[in-house]
Amino acid sequence: MQRRHFLRAAGLSAAGLVAGAVQAGSGSRTRTSSTTVPPVPADTGAAGRVLVIGGGMAGTTAAKYLRLWGGQKVQVTMIERETSYVSNIMSNLVLNGGRTIAGLTYNWDRLVANYGVNRVRGDVTTIDPVARKVFVGTTRYDYDRLVIAPGIAFDPIAGLDTDALRAQFPHAWQAGAQTTTLRDQLRAMPDGGTFVMTVPMAPYRCPPGPYERACVVADWLKRNKPRSKVLVLDENPGITAEPESFDRAFRQTHAGVITYVPNAVVERIDPATRTVHTAMGPFTGHVINPIPRQRAPELLYRNGLVNDANPVVGERRWVNVDAVSYEHLSAPGVHVIGDPANHGQPKAGHVANMEAKVCADAITRLLRGDVPDPSPVTNSACYSPITFETASWLTAVFRYNSTSRKMEVTQTATGAKVSGEAGIATKDNFEEMNKWFVQLMADTFS
Repeated sequence: MQRRHFLRAAGLSAAGLVAGAVQAGSGSRTRTSSTTVPPVPADTGAAGRVLVIGGGMAGTTAAKYLRLWGGQKVQVTMIERETSYVSNIMSNLVLNGGRTIAGLTYNWDRLVANYGVNRVRGDVTTIDPVARKVFVGTTRYDYDRLVIAPGIAFDPIAGLDTDALRAQFPHAWQAGAQTTTLRDQLRAMPDGGTFVMTVPMAPYRCPPGPYERACVVADWLKRNKPRSKVLVLDENPGITAEPESFDRAFRQTHAGVITYVPNAVVERIDPATRTVHTAMGPFTGHVINPIPRQRAPELLYRNGLVNDANPVVGERRWVNVDAVSYEHLSAPGVHVIGDPANHGQPKAGHVANMEAKVCADAITRLLRGDVPDPSPVTNSACYSPITFETASWLTAVFRYNSTSRKMEVTQTATGAKVSGEAGIATKDNFEEMNKWFVQLMADTFS
């Protein structure tokens, strides 16, 4: 189905798919222009101290909109250890030369200058939800509401037991130095070599991302090392996102280049032989790109905030929240957004931007003595490059379920899910992808 036809059928406009749109019942917020800076209102009736931990897509958006919607009496402090942020979105295009790390790097200067957010550089060591205080080293920060958006952490892979080995076999699932390392390894690979990548068990950050990477690499190899191959070892039983689009890409667009192996649960990697041992057998390559399984960062474990006990495997990986406001289920005043939160939506940058706005809206209401909007609606929308000049897309509309306290893909009156994918990659989609990315990052960092 053509994207514009799907949007019409779903009752959405193109504006509903850009980053700044969020629907939250009668308290709907609309996106701001990327070319003008809206003023921070003097008094909205809300007042209080909000701490935001993390300056990625979720944390930055939350900090910005807490000021825009909360006003000048809502004091917002954002704590972030890095000096800049590198976008994971579009970072696969660094591998084929379509993007650079420098072109994907953002800072928080405008967040401070335009919206009056107080930025603190440092590492949070302790969170005390009872006393409502946070420590960065020995420095104490008190809060009325806390927003935690620390990104993702990665499980160790057996065989890659040292930092040196992990650097030698980069996952590049945190854009930056590992991305350029993987690019350089790809360029150094001999013509006729094999690029082996693994896909972790879902959920993981950016569901279509691994398959997108396989396509980008395959496309580059066809143009630069035409005798080379891509081997995709997927721990899942099948393609987890855009199955129609990527199945077509694997079987047709990149036929003879990409080999896809499902149920290939990684057991260990032998660095000496460059062999990935899996439940489906051993696989050897020249460049090994193992994407580990993912979980909440150590900060949340250390402070007792990981609460999603899985009775099947007996482990905890994520933070259960009430998606009406993203408040922690057992820590009042603590809101967790972005990758670590278990809220029913994909772990993706666009979704993080959307949920941050729902969270900011809810906190603003709470700080003025109201209750969060009971029926937030969000959408997940992203594009996936398939070749150097074509892309596919994926979208879904989510609505809050008060019983599960999670977001669920909304359904029409006939029971059909309001979701869809391109099915086929086009040049028009690639152009729209670039526009979408500019809007998304402007809405977050400008």
